[in-house]
Amino acid sequence: MRKSELLNCTWADIDFEKMTIEVLPKTNTDYTWGWLIKDTDHRILPLTKDVVQMLVDHQSQQPEGYPYVFMPEARYDRIQRLRKQGKWRLKDANRKVISTFMRDFKKILKRAGVRERTFHCLRNTAITNWFINDMKEHDVMTLAGHSSFATTHAFYLAVADDLVDRARVASGQGVGKDLARIWHAPCLSEKKT
Repeated sequence: MRKSELLNCTWADIDFEKMTIEVLPKTNTDYTWGWLIKDTDHRILPLTKDVVQMLVDHQSQQPEGYPYVFMPEARYDRIQRLRKQGKWRLKDANRKVISTFMRDFKKILKRAGVRERTFHCLRNTAITNWFINDMKEHDVMTLAGHSSFATTHAFYLAVADDLVDRARVASGQGVGKDLARIWHAPCLSEKKT
């Protein structure tokens, strides 16, 4: 998920039984603010058992009446006050949901012993892993929420830097071994004569 998708995720978007999360635009209601998705109207993403369990644990610690999954209580209350004052706009839902997000994310990386990265690197890794694990291009594009495969190709396949190494291994198997043996044989016999 993109950062704005994650931060605008509500508990209603998660289906714990099906182990999925739905990314869809939000409308202005008393409890949620308007938010639009980049490129697509809506998509459903799989969750692993571990992630579902983390979400269950997280939900059990959240106060009643707060619809957003990753929204601290005080920040939600502040945004609600801004909305009532007419100071919260549609574009704010992409940029201003949690102003300390990157600072907090960097702290998590440091505690985990991971060198500095952007949140988007997690998305890059997931999409690249889908390709590495033989998912079809169209399926990856759909799950990524891209409107065209050109975007998926340009920005996410480029990070699969083991492509050359995997091609080398594949080339060295089968015909590649026979070709190398045949190729070197005449060269060696020429030197002896």
